[in-house]
Amino acid sequence: MPEVLSFSQAYRRLLAKTVALFLSYLAVAMSLPVTSIYVIDQLHYGNALGGLAVGITFFSTILTRGYAGRLCDQQGGKACMQRGLYLYMLAGAVCLASSWLADQPALALGVLLSGRLLLGLGESLAIVGMAAWSIGLMGPVHSGKVMSLVGMGMYGAFAAGGPLGLLLFQQAGFRPLMLACALLPLAGLLLIRRFPHIAPHAGRRESFLRILGRIGKPGAAVFLQGVGFAGLGAFFALYFSSRGWAWGSLGLTGFGVGFVLVRVLCGHLPDRIGGAKVALASLAVEAVGQWLIWSSATPSAALLGALLTGVGCSMVFPGMGVEVIKRVPAHLRGSALGGFAAFQDLAYGLTGPVAGLFADSFGYGAVFLTGAVAAMLGMATVALM
Repeated sequence: MPEVLSFSQAYRRLLAKTVALFLSYLAVAMSLPVTSIYVIDQLHYGNALGGLAVGITFFSTILTRGYAGRLCDQQGGKACMQRGLYLYMLAGAVCLASSWLADQPALALGVLLSGRLLLGLGESLAIVGMAAWSIGLMGPVHSGKVMSLVGMGMYGAFAAGGPLGLLLFQQAGFRPLMLACALLPLAGLLLIRRFPHIAPHAGRRESFLRILGRIGKPGAAVFLQGVGFAGLGAFFALYFSSRGWAWGSLGLTGFGVGFVLVRVLCGHLPDRIGGAKVALASLAVEAVGQWLIWSSATPSAALLGALLTGVGCSMVFPGMGVEVIKRVPAHLRGSALGGFAAFQDLAYGLTGPVAGLFADSFGYGAVFLTGAVAAMLGMATVALM
């Protein structure tokens, strides 16, 4: 007989899963700002390949979100999340192996890209698995809160992991950093190992393309929101370096602080007032933050822009996620969440290499102007839903 939990008991388990995700996701966050620097400064490739090394992880998730969703629907979210965390560990080990090949840059880059592809598969499984598992635990009426906490785990890791990864890279090098990334997900696995799985719902399957059609408009809004974060994650530190400013590592910290603060204070709003209203206001704040980074004359103004970008990005995914959950039956929930997340992955995957080309032609500031325009287009998409 399945275990019956009170709301407070279920919520405590949700918080424990959030901590597990935070610890595991440090493997992603610590490597994000360092990967492009490693490719450009140590392997001596250009900005486009530096952006590709970051963005290829998100292309991998795009290709595997459907698999992650089916796995959740058929075997449950716990199995999906656990496989994702094991893949985080394997990805860190593969990227570590590339450090021994630095004297053969082409081979080192190929191994690094392979590790980043595995990291993307792990991310797909871990995030979709936790979201589906937790919505099954809390119920769809609390789906906005669940996705808010999933984001808190992820972007809290970005806030801590960005500067921590850069510091470890600068002080010890790429190899110790990747070793840490390979070991951290073990803590997450230990935290969730005793929580029971939730049996999947039965029902008739639909094609993944048909499910994508159901959620296209919320997905498009999340895609446009993701451009700003992806550009910030890949190029903010390089933007500061190009202008001779210190503290570029704090860009992701500012983003993460704003993101998590809003999730804590406003995570209940999509369930209470509706996801579209929350997403519309959030995208407006993101546009202001991106514009401020682009137009800044001082590092403090650019860091404020990073903070506002985090504030704006914070509630778009849970806001639109509430709308997604309303559009699909329970037995397709994992697939819908996988498809929904794929829209954001597409933004992350495309933004890295495309923004790298923009940076080569127009300077790093153009990356953030593009993010501002994308956020305004996202506002128009939500307004037309």
